Amino acid sequence: MESPAQPLSVTDHRRDSAGLTYVYPVVSRRAGGISVGINLNPNNACNWACVYCQVPDLTRGGPPPIDLAQLERELDAMLTDLLQGDFMQRAVPPEARRLMDIAFSGNGEPTSAPEFPAAVEAVRRQIERHQLQGRIALRLITNGSLLHRPEVQAGIGRLGEAGGEVWFKVDRATVPGMEEINGTRGDPGKVLANLRRCGELAPTWVQTCLFRRDGAAPAEAELTAYLELLAQAGERLRGVHLYGLARPSLQPGAKRLERLSPAELEAVAVRIRALGLPVTVSP
Repeated sequence: MESPAQPLSVTDHRRDSAGLTYVYPVVSRRAGGISVGINLNPNNACNWACVYCQVPDLTRGGPPPIDLAQLERELDAMLTDLLQGDFMQRAVPPEARRLMDIAFSGNGEPTSAPEFPAAVEAVRRQIERHQLQGRIALRLITNGSLLHRPEVQAGIGRLGEAGGEVWFKVDRATVPGMEEINGTRGDPGKVLANLRRCGELAPTWVQTCLFRRDGAAPAEAELTAYLELLAQAGERLRGVHLYGLARPSLQPGAKRLERLSPAELEAVAVRIRALGLPVTVSP
């Protein structure tokens, strides 16, 4: 297994750090250690274009065909090196030397790959092969926009059956807000329907990125709409992961973005908790 040129850190989430196509290790501040990423979008294509995205040369579109056998070989090799080899000592800071999860994430929307359900099965096999059931989490990090597709629901259902969970992106809950931040003409009603359906298929957390743009924090109208959406989906949700900008955006207009202070994020978290939802905050 190839070692990264420099030790992994929370500010370095390069997908090619281990020299593989589909599998990459990162130090995840939200997971609390090493997260093994599954990248089903190695062509850097996504159906959204979030202004804070750290993917270089991001393009619109879907992924190329996925070589599932190669994905499974890469994951087997990575887990072997992490669990039995010296990858942790070679490439991971001492405070992060624990394997926390395997996460479908990567350089685009994972569920846009037709092979997504089969990829879930491939990961499940490797979790069993390495006797990791109940020891690590299995996660899908998604923008949730394709949950109306039966094959996507099937994949999430299989993930849920394996004890996995979903982190469902909701940064804004108005049409103008989603267009401005996520680069998509979203429909808040469809977002709510997809979020509720996701919560029926697997344990689901909302993940939300907040920041300043052109010096301004999210407007009160946006926060109100967001809180209303959470309230309507509340019984289907496990909670909310609220986070700020940890790494610089690689998209046009990146210089327009600034971090919110921990106190500003915590003030939003207080309002979410008032809805009865647990919140984790990662400034």
